Amino acid sequence: MPLSALKYLNLSLLVLYPVVWFAPLMRAGLLPLYGLSEISVISGLQSLWKSEVALALIVTAFALFAPYLKTIGLALLHFRMLSPRVEPALHLLGKLAMADVFLIAVYVTVFKGIGVGRIETAWGLYAFTALILTSILIGWQTERLRKARGL
Repeated sequence: MPLSALKYLNLSLLVLYPVVWFAPLMRAGLLPLYGLSEISVISGLQSLWKSEVALALIVTAFALFAPYLKTIGLALLHFRMLSPRVEPALHLLGKLAMADVFLIAVYVTVFKGIGVGRIETAWGLYAFTALILTSILIGWQTERLRKARGL
């Protein structure tokens, strides 16, 4: 993938991340008879901030700050405004960003296993996962280009 395509694909993530933060990740309800409530990254964080501040801080770091900071870092790297020596830190941020998708999958699995309520995944979970995976791909391609061309 050429560097110019990587630059613009990466910059598009800066717009798309906030969109998926408000997109429904899942629909959940306590009992099958009642309606399902939509849960997004933002609505989930709002609930956490009311009850579990420490956990909310960790999830906010993984779900919002890690992917966004990695994307900004890669953009600065692409436009040669940041040293390539920071690439390992950006790689770590990418791993932290994927951790929240894993945690959501674990929660969905546990909730379904209890059998008390009902939970359905929504399009936002797939979109959020796709953005994280796209970011990982951009990071991998950037590293490959840097080694090949000295980016």
